[in-house]
Amino acid sequence: MIRVVPGKRFNLLYGFNGQGKTNILEAIYLLGNPRSFRYSRLAEFIRHGNTQAMVCGEVESNGTVSQIRLSLEQAGRRVEIDQKGIQRASDLHGKLTAVVFSPDDTGMVKSGPEARRRYLDRAVYTGDIGYLHCWHDYHRILKQRNYLLKSPDKSGLDVWTEKLAVAGAEVIERRLRYVAQLDTQLQQHYATISGGGETAGISYQPDGLQSTDRDSICEELLQLFQRHAKSDERYGTTTAGPHRDDLTLCLDSRPLKAFGSQGQQKSFVLALKMAEMENLQTIFGEPPLLLLDDMSSELDAQRNSNLMDFLTCRDIQVFITTTEPSSALLATAAHCSVFRVENGNLTSEGNETHE
Repeated sequence: MIRVVPGKRFNLLYGFNGQGKTNILEAIYLLGNPRSFRYSRLAEFIRHGNTQAMVCGEVESNGTVSQIRLSLEQAGRRVEIDQKGIQRASDLHGKLTAVVFSPDDTGMVKSGPEARRRYLDRAVYTGDIGYLHCWHDYHRILKQRNYLLKSPDKSGLDVWTEKLAVAGAEVIERRLRYVAQLDTQLQQHYATISGGGETAGISYQPDGLQSTDRDSICEELLQLFQRHAKSDERYGTTTAGPHRDDLTLCLDSRPLKAFGSQGQQKSFVLALKMAEMENLQTIFGEPPLLLLDDMSSELDAQRNSNLMDFLTCRDIQVFITTTEPSSALLATAAHCSVFRVENGNLTSEGNETHE
């Protein structure tokens, strides 16, 4: 078992690739989140040849200290808070909030809509526990409607279509509200990190919909489903709705995917993460953890410096993985705890303190 006593501010985990640095960030993340930021199945964390894995941690939120224990098995997982098992993911919500910046996040710019929806859904849920419930309701109803679309017997399809519109309207409304909040903070953080003069923007415009209040969205969704009724029956699946929507990421009103350089794309996604952090601090009254994975490959020296200047001005606990302990990083980050990671083991190399 690996035991880590992290520093309260900056924690630098360095080592060669494949040594387990990201696994440590993932373990921290899972103490407060029901899903992995990398894997679709939690069972993938179990080492080959073993039957289970376990993560235990002591977390503090708004002055309350909690002991969290996560046990993973092939059949599922069990979460305990202060030695009491919980049944719902919502019981874990808010115990430990974390924002992750990883190479996969940067890749979402060039990827298809699914990657950006996955990012959006995870980000909304982190600050809005109600979103998890309506997201699950929508996908449960969607599964039933798709089943009927494939079935020779279409009886009940109209009822499930109406239910899908109601559930979908709530998903869309919560997404719209979140993206509007994010957009107001994005530009400031982009300018801080990139040092550039471009105008960054993010928007979510559901396909074929114009409304922003839930009732009107529901009506428009019903009309959208009616327009797609023939294609839905032809393909045996629901071809439109929030499960098909996309985020628009722009610089100077031009699509980031097509016109942004690699550096601009990385700066944009990191600025999104900074905006997420500001939003979560507003919701919970304290900053979330920041988990920066493979920082040495994701940002150049100037953007690293701009980011560290931003973080040192805020009372944030940060975990950074990199292939080597950058002297520039250590010189910028006051009170930095350094750990070497090798074959999944951590060795503390003490603290670098700069006043």
